[in-house]
Amino acid sequence: MAAARIFQRSKNAMQSGQARAGEWILQYESHRPHSPDPLMGWSGGGDTQSQVTIGFPTLDAARAYAERHGLAAHVVPPPPARKLRLQSYADNFK
Repeated sequence: MAAARIFQRSKNAMQSGQARAGEWILQYESHRPHSPDPLMGWSGGGDTQSQVTIGFPTLDAARAYAERHGLAAHVVPPPPARKLRLQSYADNFK
């Protein structure tokens, strides 16, 4: 049985928008450990299944897909939302 993990996509740090921030991703886990390439030193492996990521609008849709295809999927809970602390520039000099 193939293993997968389901997690919620985080907000892109390069932009201020929230597009695709709430999307749930199903990603296959690697069956083999990565090994360094003897010539270049990059880590890699022959397991191309671990490169597959599938996006879903909800967690239930991702779980249903995993169940339908016989995947042993575990859910990684999203990190708690950080509260934005508003302050003025003058507060840096108090």
